[in-house]
Amino acid sequence: MAPIDNIGVWGEPTSTLDWCEQNYVNSMYIAEFWNTVSNVFMIFPPLIGIRFAVKDGLERRFVLAFFGLLIVGIGSWFFHMTLLYQMQLFDELPMIYGTCVFLYCLLESNSPAKSHNYPLGIFLTAYALVTTFCYLLIINPLFHQAAYGTLVATLLLRMIYCCKYEGFSKNLFWFSTLIYGTGFIIWNIDNIFCEEVRSIRNALPVYVAPVTQLHAWWHIFAGLGTQANIAFGITLRYRFLKKKCILWSNGKAIPFVRVSSAE
Repeated sequence: MAPIDNIGVWGEPTSTLDWCEQNYVNSMYIAEFWNTVSNVFMIFPPLIGIRFAVKDGLERRFVLAFFGLLIVGIGSWFFHMTLLYQMQLFDELPMIYGTCVFLYCLLESNSPAKSHNYPLGIFLTAYALVTTFCYLLIINPLFHQAAYGTLVATLLLRMIYCCKYEGFSKNLFWFSTLIYGTGFIIWNIDNIFCEEVRSIRNALPVYVAPVTQLHAWWHIFAGLGTQANIAFGITLRYRFLKKKCILWSNGKAIPFVRVSSAE
């Protein structure tokens, strides 16, 4: 946890976490400037994904998946902008909800067309509600990280299974896993070695220093990795339904999947 630096329009932080970026350095209206603006990588890509999903007539679950990522990006924006506890919940709880949707999409990738697995949906909804209730009582970020990590680990296992036993292309799997994993490593470096990172940052020219905002890089990698995860799920699902899938990438960095004649 980084020490409190300056006080801006939102007052002293009330969140249980305060990251390594010094507060209110660039603007009195934004507590952590770079940690805030980096969330565009979790806001604009899912907006494009929603547009494509609706236009291609994809199942509603994938629209909800993109919407889940969008809400996480918006919540994270307000959390880092204010460092208020209410906004922290707006960031962290949607991470649980959105990942439950991602998991549903992957677990139901080979179900019949237009089918709904209500028992699985009820279980994942119950998991999200119980996690929310417990987190509001415990108020410990480690609990949230454990609950979220459990979902991510399950997602990873499912993706590995799909690649190994269903003959699925490994490109999106490796892109998603490596990008997200790199972001997770950077997130930990920022947490564990905050003082060292700050020392390096303060020694660099002002126009280079933002490169050392490692939590902002986590947002970028997490956004791209999650986008690739959704693309993986769409491709897996519609290849099973024997639809033509085309991997469309804007500058080869943000993967989207277009599906022809989707029903």
